[in-house]
Amino acid sequence: MKFHVIADENTVTGFKLVGLEGEVVESTDEAREALEKAFSSSEIGIIIITEKVASAIPEEIEDFIFGRTFPLIIEIPDRTGSLEDRVSIRQMVRSAVGVKV
Repeated sequence: MKFHVIADENTVTGFKLVGLEGEVVESTDEAREALEKAFSSSEIGIIIITEKVASAIPEEIEDFIFGRTFPLIIEIPDRTGSLEDRVSIRQMVRSAVGVKV
């Protein structure tokens, strides 16, 4: 089972430095194609996609998340940080375990 990164050039380059494969996307069409290609591969088990790329193709992300159980899609912030309307992982964990800030 492999990881696959779909993101901007800097993010993909960073993940390649630690040995992960990835695809640089610069448009909505490229993001759609990269996601479909990743889902068609039986070797890819986890897709890492930046929040900005995922926000460009929300319908496709939702269709894949709710229509499939494998591979797993993980959205991460890019080097500029999380999008404004996103809840951080830390906030999600605190909310899940009942810790108030």
